[in-house]
Amino acid sequence: MSSPDSSAPQGIAFTLDGVDDLGFARILNDVMHDAAFGRPLQIQAQEPRTGSAARLTVVFQPEHRQVAVDAMQRLKTILLRHGVQVDSISVPGRDARNRHE
Repeated sequence: MSSPDSSAPQGIAFTLDGVDDLGFARILNDVMHDAAFGRPLQIQAQEPRTGSAARLTVVFQPEHRQVAVDAMQRLKTILLRHGVQVDSISVPGRDARNRHE
């Protein structure tokens, strides 16, 4: 048996409850035009749908963890500017979920 690949991409996932399509599009536009989210990072986006919240994930290679953590802080700022309450953030290597009430 082989062990999991320690060089596999990781992701910091933000669940955005209550964000509608227009709000999500505005947030995504800000993220895509912000240098903090450029290479070596990738952004994965899941639009809001009936029964599931919008989700943004900052994807990175393990060696770029600090860049991803810095981008996570920047994303929190962008979300606050849009008045978005972050329901949860999932960060690899930390407790599975950090709740923000």
